[in-house]
Amino acid sequence: MALAADLCDIGTHRTRRIETGRPMNDVTPAPALTQREVLLHALYEASELEHNLMCTYLYAAASLKDGEREGLRAEEAAAVRRWRQVLMGVAIEEMGHLAAVWNITSALGGAPRIGRSNFPLDPGLLPASVVVKLAPFNAVTLQLFVFLEWPRGSTDLDGAGFAYERNYVRGGTGGARLTPMGVNYDTVGDFYEALGEGLRALVAHCGEANAFDGDRALQLSPEEVNLPGARQVVCLKTALAAFAAIVEQGEGAPRDSIGSHYQKFLGIRAELQALTERNPAFAPAFPAATNPVLRRPPRPEGRVWLENPDAVATVDLANACYGLMLRLLAYAYAVRGPSAEKSLAVDLAIGLMQAVMPLAERAARLPAGPSNPQCNAGVSFITLRDSAALPPGPAARRVFVERIKQLAEGAAPLAAGGDARAVAAARQLASLAASAGKGFDLTPAVPAAAAAAPRPAAAPATPAAVPATPAAAPASTVSGGVETVQGERLELQFEARRCIHSRFCVTGAPQVFLANVKGPWIHPDAMPIERLVEVAHACPSGAIRYRRKDGAPEEPVPPVNLAGVREAGPYAFRGQLEIDGAPAGFRATLCRCGASANKPFCDGTHSKIGFSATG
Repeated sequence: MALAADLCDIGTHRTRRIETGRPMNDVTPAPALTQREVLLHALYEASELEHNLMCTYLYAAASLKDGEREGLRAEEAAAVRRWRQVLMGVAIEEMGHLAAVWNITSALGGAPRIGRSNFPLDPGLLPASVVVKLAPFNAVTLQLFVFLEWPRGSTDLDGAGFAYERNYVRGGTGGARLTPMGVNYDTVGDFYEALGEGLRALVAHCGEANAFDGDRALQLSPEEVNLPGARQVVCLKTALAAFAAIVEQGEGAPRDSIGSHYQKFLGIRAELQALTERNPAFAPAFPAATNPVLRRPPRPEGRVWLENPDAVATVDLANACYGLMLRLLAYAYAVRGPSAEKSLAVDLAIGLMQAVMPLAERAARLPAGPSNPQCNAGVSFITLRDSAALPPGPAARRVFVERIKQLAEGAAPLAAGGDARAVAAARQLASLAASAGKGFDLTPAVPAAAAAAPRPAAAPATPAAVPATPAAAPASTVSGGVETVQGERLELQFEARRCIHSRFCVTGAPQVFLANVKGPWIHPDAMPIERLVEVAHACPSGAIRYRRKDGAPEEPVPPVNLAGVREAGPYAFRGQLEIDGAPAGFRATLCRCGASANKPFCDGTHSKIGFSATG
């Protein structure tokens, strides 16, 4: 059945009309989102939407080929490498959007919706026009991404392979209802506009202080994670600013917004078309499955059942890591911050995602199985039946320690085969297991009555198991305030006085940059070099730099000069920088609070003095 679509203006909102050969049921628009429970219900959908988009972008990125060794020409390899960076960057920004929605939910007194429905989504969970699937990178998938980030005034339609499974309009049949239900929206920007109107109505009804009376210490903040969306929501202004940032950066941005997800995907689409014209056989990605599943599906339509044992083991481990990541994030929202426990939960969650990606790349390169010889496998991002937070305390911490250890043990057989991606994931999980075992306090909580009673002196504590001794410390020198550490294939440099503690290093490469240790803490050979340089590129301050020793290209000049303002922090710049006529590298953060002892560079003093300003 062919689907044709056009847009028509109805009042102040646009409705998507689908030509299906039969009339669409007329549905009375749902009432405004003015009740707190109804708003929370809508915020749960916003969380699921951002979460689903993040997974689809990660899945497509994992399917991309890796350079000339996987059949690409030099020009194609360079383009595909850029596309992967864009997709990963957009996925990280979606994580920031997700954190913003979670913080708004928490500010209203709700528990954030950490989980989501598994792929493929059942009709009705989202509007009919919002089609979300796990699919490999190709022209059709890219066109879907363009549509999902669709700005107002665009005429881009869905990819041909993403026709609506069923045509429907969500909403009630008229009249006010107390039961929350999904509402229809044309674009994600329209959805966030409706959410903003609902927040305004709630504030008008019960007052701003009563509307935003959630415990602020439960929200994620820059103390735990360096994401633009992880800013505390304390009032209507900060909540609306979070919605505006989501729309302007991603879904529903104005068509000409430079740097928006929509513009980034249009740029990839133009490059893909040009390269395909020059080489019609150009295949930038592996044929990963569309909506892979681990078990034989009761309803097989639109799913690929994975049967290859190697693929099943890889996807099983990746899904388990992903599930624990969600549980840790939920736990972080149940623990008040700032605290070491809250930060550790977030660090471990981010570290688990660092293990998922090499496994996702490995899965996309493995056959799906005999029932689907035409395609490869793929990570299915299966969620736990319930990802809600465990009750804070030693029992929950023990669950985390046990589970990460199980994941590390489960990775060992995969790594034994020598596959570089499996080895990288196994090393990451082993490092996380050690961090969890050392960082989580498993001492049983003492009841109040027992604490008041006199007790005999405690016996000497049994020494804890000592982690395996790391490899011998690499050669290190310090000159001019810069610590230089020699690895086999590259030299790492760390300038402490420029560090703003964004924690990209210790969360993105915890086995290279050892947090909270005395003595040698940088080990350049502890992870694959290409992943390590990506972590270095993520350091916003330029405190971490490197020099290649293997003949590979050094850090490239950023293709676009970027300037930003970090929330309650410094100015951030990327480009070929010169300060007072002297080269200053490609990344720098400059003091905005006026208190840095290393001006013009930021040295992190803004955190110590409680500097506060918008980003």
